[in-house]
Amino acid sequence: MSEEFKKEEINGEAAEGTKAAEHTEEVKTETAAEQSAAETEAVQETAEAPKAEEKKTTTYSWVNPKISGKTGEENNSASYTGKPDPSEAKAEQTSSAKTEHYQYQSQPQSAPKQEKPQFSAVPQPQDHKKKAKKPMSAAKKWGMTLAMAACFGLVAGGVFIGTAAVGTKVIGTATEQKQEVTIPTTTTTTAADSSDTSDTVKATGEMSVKDVASSAMPSLVAISTTTVEEVETFFGTTSQEVPASGTGVIVGQNDDELLIATNNHVVSGATSLSVSFIDDETVEGQIKGTDADNDLAVVAVKLSDIKDETKSQIKIAVMGNSDDLEVGDQVVAIGNALGTGQSLTSGYVSAKDRTISSQDESTGETITSEGLIQTDAAINPGNSGGALLNMNGELIGINEAKYSSTQVEGMGFAIPISKAEPILQNLMNLTTRYKVSDDEAAYIGINMADVSADVSQNYGIPTGVCIMSVVDGSPAADAGFKKGDVITTFDGRSISNAKGLKETLTYYAAGETVDVTVQRADNGEYKEVTLTLTLGSAADMPQTSGSSNGTTNDGTGSSDQNDQGIQNPFGNR
Repeated sequence: MSEEFKKEEINGEAAEGTKAAEHTEEVKTETAAEQSAAETEAVQETAEAPKAEEKKTTTYSWVNPKISGKTGEENNSASYTGKPDPSEAKAEQTSSAKTEHYQYQSQPQSAPKQEKPQFSAVPQPQDHKKKAKKPMSAAKKWGMTLAMAACFGLVAGGVFIGTAAVGTKVIGTATEQKQEVTIPTTTTTTAADSSDTSDTVKATGEMSVKDVASSAMPSLVAISTTTVEEVETFFGTTSQEVPASGTGVIVGQNDDELLIATNNHVVSGATSLSVSFIDDETVEGQIKGTDADNDLAVVAVKLSDIKDETKSQIKIAVMGNSDDLEVGDQVVAIGNALGTGQSLTSGYVSAKDRTISSQDESTGETITSEGLIQTDAAINPGNSGGALLNMNGELIGINEAKYSSTQVEGMGFAIPISKAEPILQNLMNLTTRYKVSDDEAAYIGINMADVSADVSQNYGIPTGVCIMSVVDGSPAADAGFKKGDVITTFDGRSISNAKGLKETLTYYAAGETVDVTVQRADNGEYKEVTLTLTLGSAADMPQTSGSSNGTTNDGTGSSDQNDQGIQNPFGNR
């Protein structure tokens, strides 16, 4: 090749190299311009970013953004600070796929301006790591405390007002119910309005027998009982249930019970008891208290067991003053004669302050009653416990007995209400008791015998239950009972014989503590002593021949047997 041709070729290659170099310089110039623009934009965005970059360690998160249908629009923003690759940034702008979630820590940057390009987006709260909360100021704490106290006060106040409203409603309802079951009293001439009285009352100031009957009948009840008695048969002694009937007078009520007065001998030994009212409605009754010495008892019936219709028909008898009676005054007797229902008889006061002796058919014991009203108004079997009324319609006596003889007619007797009222009031204040179960049965730990009227008269011993001996280590021994003591009351209830004490004991559970009154011989006379007795369990009772409830059966035998077991503590007289 010629030298001239070589020069032209070299010159051509140089020209081409020059052109290539010029093209490279242009590319570099454009790249630098683009980088300068990117740096300017990065500086502006960095200036707007929070100054939290001055912290030594900052956490950033890149949550996978969801790209919408439009290019570049994101439903979820992302935050990222680092060294972006231009190719990655370009790919990020055009990609529609979901990216992964990254977390990392970057070192603090000393200055907002850096040679290295920065890319930043709007900061997004992290999903899994919460930012540290600033401590609450004291003022804010007090404000929150006061706000919570106010809320609590409002809630508590609302609850209190609501409870008070409900309580008022309930109490009001209970009061209304109590008013609904308040039993009215019978009509008398001293209490009745002139509009409620008959022409006879207006003319004479007293009721007719018809008026008395109409007024008093709602206060009378029929009492039916069942007792268990030992009967001698060809095959030996057997037990059989014996029905009996009597009468009662409604004399009061408490919050839960209707209280009925009757004779003790009507309910004595009853294993079951029912009460029938004027409308023949029959309910179960309980013996609330008895006084055998005065032949009085109180029967309780739960008001909740009585129908409202019956409550609207019954009445409480108004008590009069039997001390004002005079011989010749007209009286009316009402009772459940022969158990056939209430019947009326009329008569006069024949005598006052009578004393009679009668025999208890179930025990054979002789009972002496004093200060009775005698009347010729017929008082028949079943009338016991019924009402003796004056012509004002007031209760002046509790019918008790009649003189039964073929040679005598028209001699009936009633307990004066002036004598009976305080006794009945005491019995009504007693707690109504129910018989306890066998596993709760109690015992005292004594051997005893009755003090009959004959023994009392012959030896001067008080009527009651005489202690023949005290079982060692028994509840009676622990309470201080002594041989020769005569039990007269048990927990405020009158005791006249061993049978009555045993029956009373069936209403008390082992472990109960009661006061027992005894008459104790002291220097030639009997003095009253009150002992505190804690009843023992019948399961722990020592088994002795003939014992029952820690007492012997001596008290249920005949008077002769009883007399043989009792000696005069002061010597024979």
